[in-house]
Amino acid sequence: MLTHLHIKNYALIDELDIPFHPGFSVITGETGAGKSIILGAIGLLLGQRATHSQATEKRCTVEAHFNIGNYDLQPFFTENDIDYDGEDTILRREISPSGKSRMFINDTPVNLSLMRELGSQLIDIHSQHQNLLLNKEDFQLNVVDILAADQPLLADYRKAYDEYRQVARQLSELEAEIERNRENEDFLRFQYKELDEAALRDGAQEELEQLAETMSHAEEIKECLYEAGNILNGEQVDVVNHLRQAAQQIQRITSVLPSVSDLAQRLESAYIELKDIGQDIDTQLENVDFNPQQLEAVNEQLDTIYTLQHKFHVSTVAELISIRDGIKEQLAHIDNGDDTLREKREQVATFLSYATEKAKTLTSIRTKAAKQVERELKERLIPLGIQNVRFEILFTPKELSADGADKVAFLFSANKSGDMQPISQIASGGEIARVMLSLKAMISGAVKLPTIIFDEIDTGVSGRVAEQMAHIMHEMGENKRQVISITHLPQIAALGSTHYKVTKEDTDTDTISRMTLLSPEERTMEIAQMLSGNDITQAAMEHAQALLNINKPSK
Repeated sequence: MLTHLHIKNYALIDELDIPFHPGFSVITGETGAGKSIILGAIGLLLGQRATHSQATEKRCTVEAHFNIGNYDLQPFFTENDIDYDGEDTILRREISPSGKSRMFINDTPVNLSLMRELGSQLIDIHSQHQNLLLNKEDFQLNVVDILAADQPLLADYRKAYDEYRQVARQLSELEAEIERNRENEDFLRFQYKELDEAALRDGAQEELEQLAETMSHAEEIKECLYEAGNILNGEQVDVVNHLRQAAQQIQRITSVLPSVSDLAQRLESAYIELKDIGQDIDTQLENVDFNPQQLEAVNEQLDTIYTLQHKFHVSTVAELISIRDGIKEQLAHIDNGDDTLREKREQVATFLSYATEKAKTLTSIRTKAAKQVERELKERLIPLGIQNVRFEILFTPKELSADGADKVAFLFSANKSGDMQPISQIASGGEIARVMLSLKAMISGAVKLPTIIFDEIDTGVSGRVAEQMAHIMHEMGENKRQVISITHLPQIAALGSTHYKVTKEDTDTDTISRMTLLSPEERTMEIAQMLSGNDITQAAMEHAQALLNINKPSK
């Protein structure tokens, strides 16, 4: 429930700070006084985009306080990591002169979509253009779903439908892939043969490149190894043998010079190590052999790898292997395509059958609820002056979609005879307004929406019908709802529990809009003015007082 509204520097409003109350409230004022501006400001809190015409030279602020303790909204706050205060939830939006906008929920910065998500659960603004929704099939179906309370079934169906659509897309993609592959089968088999015959192995390229490098420098390698070995064990130098002799000489004096024992051991270790190195050099020398045929074979293997990498626009053997395996899988799809398609089609048929059964259950629930909607809507429309109303919700089947297998149409006639037609084609503006009010009253009993604002829903009606519309809105307000009606009709204004007036004032520099809560005396004066215009007569005052006294709900 909206408890307080603060607006600053928005269009014609310099500053507005006003409380709101439970039940049924009315807002009156002359045309152009600024009632739509106030609705526009509230709309900003519901996530509507700010327009240039709403800008001022100063920072604009719109802030609303809500009591939402009875509406099970705490999960929204927990999910989005926002502090929760059921008794005083605050939505605030700030717009700079440049048009930059910032949104806050309980002082936590949020984005526009999150503000819109919460706002849609707090306030429903029904303006005249919303009557056009009655023309739309999805709105009509949504009305039936709300009043059928079939949300769990609808969610269950949508899950089944989404699963069906997923496997259907997979089938479509598989069919397209197999078709493409079959068109390119010869080319794919040629590519696979080329890659498969290359005997690709991860790491082979590096090994072959190293082997080619070694074989290309075989003579240089042999020469260096020979010289190194000759230094260690050759006749002229023989480092290993000299080192052994040095070790023996030091060993002879260890008994008389114990301090050289460590030197003797180190020389012995060096001798053993160099001897092993010499043997390893000899082994390496024996293994190095320049084989032109082997080098040619290695280079051919490398050329094959390089050619394939260039052809497939990759730089590693691992990528070539991945491409080869992918082509192999494509060829497997071709070879096993009929079996794969049959299995996928059977899967699609299974999921379609399951979703269809869910849709049938949904249709059954909707059809039963539609009969109740038809009866209740007729009962509500008769007191609203449509005595001979006929109303029917027509169901026709359609292909499965996200909302089921039902196409609905609201058929209407205000007369006893003649064919019923789609309501948008036959109902007058006043009749559509009354239908929408009746539907809103029915929906408000099924949906926990804290605040409903009607913007001149009384267009096209007057007299007794207006009184009945007022009673419906008052009844909605009493049913744990807050209902606010912007009206030009005294019959509706008189039934509000709280009455606000919007006025426009000219100052020396600009024009500003004001909104005030009327006292009982001011309220009588306002209704009298609505009855007779600016020239308020005593008769108008008496009539206004009579409306205030008579148009009260029975206790």
